[in-house]
Amino acid sequence: MNLKAQLFDRRVKAQINHDDVHAAEDLAVELLSSIPSITIRPIVFVCIGTDRSTGDSLGPLVGTLLEEKKLQSFHIYGTLDEPIHAVNLEERLNEITAKHINPYMIGIDACLGRIKNVGAIQLGNGPVKPGAGVNKQLPPVGDIHITGIVNVSGFMEFFVLQNTRLNLVMKMAKTISEGIHKASLVYPTQRWSPFKWLDEEKTN
Repeated sequence: MNLKAQLFDRRVKAQINHDDVHAAEDLAVELLSSIPSITIRPIVFVCIGTDRSTGDSLGPLVGTLLEEKKLQSFHIYGTLDEPIHAVNLEERLNEITAKHINPYMIGIDACLGRIKNVGAIQLGNGPVKPGAGVNKQLPPVGDIHITGIVNVSGFMEFFVLQNTRLNLVMKMAKTISEGIHKASLVYPTQRWSPFKWLDEEKTN
């Protein structure tokens, strides 16, 4: 859980209301403009959170919805069945980097913010920082990140998380997963090979 969304976070590239009619399409567009279009790096989504807290279940809900869609272009980690949270985060990141060579990672997490921004989905540069709001020393996750503001920050954050409406979190998770799914349908499944140009030279 990335507890607090920064009020003037310069890393935020886009903020989308989850219930906007074009929210999923807008998120897909922003995502496609942020990830490398030509790369040999595998694109990996790391969905952070736990189903033991309603507000913090956004990440594993997104992961579960994406897993059900069986994406071809992206790799998904962190589901309700196998959540990635504070206890196992470092271990799971090590597993991911061992399995994928130099992955391009997108961290997905819930956060708290200003009341007027509750329900907003943010896509930003740089990693998400789980546990930053509660002084936990957890590794940052992602080359870029997607966060969903699920409730209001500033007072008794853990109590606020426990009493966040599942209805809102589920709607946000559906929007995020649909946006990622739409992006996956457009994102090329064929990857550029660094040796392709050598083959072309040999045939010339």
